[in-house]
Amino acid sequence: MEDQTMDFSIKSADSKNSLATIKTDCIVVGVYEDRKLTSQATELDNQGIISNALENGDIDGKPGSSLLLREPSTATSRRVLLVGLGKKPEISEKDFRQAIDAAIKALSQTTVAHLLIALPLNNVSGRDVSWSIYSVLSAFHALLYRSDALKSEKGPSPKIQKAAFYIPSAEVTNAKKALAQAKAITDGMSLTQDLGNLPANICTPSYLAKQARSLAKKYKFDIEVLDKKQIEALKMGSFLSVAKGSDEPPKFIVLKHMNGKSKEAPVVLVGKGITFDSGGISLKPGAAMDEMKYDMCGAASVLGTFRAIGELNLKQNIIGIIPACENMPSGRANKPGDIVTSMSGQTIEILNTDAEGRLILCDALTYAEKFHPETVIDIATLTGSCIVALGHYNSGLFTRLDEAHDTLANDLIAAAKGSNDPVWRMPIEEAYQEQLKSNFADMANIGGQPAGCVTAACFLERFTKKYTWAHLDIAGTAWKSGTAKGATGRPVPLLCTWLINREKR
Repeated sequence: MEDQTMDFSIKSADSKNSLATIKTDCIVVGVYEDRKLTSQATELDNQGIISNALENGDIDGKPGSSLLLREPSTATSRRVLLVGLGKKPEISEKDFRQAIDAAIKALSQTTVAHLLIALPLNNVSGRDVSWSIYSVLSAFHALLYRSDALKSEKGPSPKIQKAAFYIPSAEVTNAKKALAQAKAITDGMSLTQDLGNLPANICTPSYLAKQARSLAKKYKFDIEVLDKKQIEALKMGSFLSVAKGSDEPPKFIVLKHMNGKSKEAPVVLVGKGITFDSGGISLKPGAAMDEMKYDMCGAASVLGTFRAIGELNLKQNIIGIIPACENMPSGRANKPGDIVTSMSGQTIEILNTDAEGRLILCDALTYAEKFHPETVIDIATLTGSCIVALGHYNSGLFTRLDEAHDTLANDLIAAAKGSNDPVWRMPIEEAYQEQLKSNFADMANIGGQPAGCVTAACFLERFTKKYTWAHLDIAGTAWKSGTAKGATGRPVPLLCTWLINREKR
């Protein structure tokens, strides 16, 4: 399920490379509203072909508009594609993304194989060239990603093979670095989407372990994959209680990229790896239950992020932890009212077996203590309640309310904005903990319907007292339903951008 390969490069705008002399199938340039040309469009307009198109009203420069000029006499390119950028002097983020989408839509209806992108990438309001390059690659990734590997007949392959960015010579070094980072992020998204889209009879806990080993071999990560006996020895009673209902053996996967300073405290990423969630004895409704193969998208996002980490060879210590199992109904499965003992020693009354993600994550969060981490972030398709609260646009971001956690939350929010992978900070307050009280154990695994995503985060928070921690609830953002059904690859862009930003400290 790999996306189609596409070669991206940087072309320096200098005396050797003018737009009128570069040979390519198509040059993409922008025009503004009120018949204004970008500097790149002006460079191509020696004989007035572009300004004439504006004067004639063939394109109005509004965001999302486009016009393909064939066989222009002003360039060695066979075509010039004009895209509307909206109003001067600065382009809004929304208008820029609309322009890119319009360009891709227009190009996909042609035979163009090679193109040159000559847009004012440094003229987006509040953004730099790095953001613009990432936004372009992200848009092409959405076009090129394929999920038909298991179909006997494949869809037609996109014709675009190569794209170069026309960059002022002074910005070429930064642009090349930005391009490498953007490519790593989209490659990581591809792996996350591939794993999410696979059916649960293929993508089992053992399959996730196999993929982790493959990454470790390719990028020289350290890896441990703990089996049931080793998990039992660690006294992860909460995790094992979920796994015992299935015939698939559980796996506890630990990936280590230790490329920072020897005594530097690591970042730990913890991904929920329920490869299929039937709900257990608290069985889910049958409608759309097939989508519960996506309940391992937290785990998939950790693996996708590690792919990007490996490609960029980040100079940090980063650890990935994935508790992986199925949640199935059987004679061995958890029953409502059962009480289990977590690795932390805290006891949990299981009032609903479909609130299983927190039961496997709590032991993984306790295990993370052994690394004395600087920061721990867990990523999980945890609650339908988060979809009710935030829909399918923002992922839920939960942290404690203090200076260290406010800093972490602000850094994650900044990374979310920089990667077009939005989050919204939700509360964790002591008042919500009251809903998790149990008459028979230290806590219940659910707190009732009100604020369900908040009480789920409050449950996890009880196991994170020894480090700075954030929880990302991606239940509404990890995949799409309906005719566009498929994994999105989120929040790989957010996680990668946050890690890249850490590198700049």
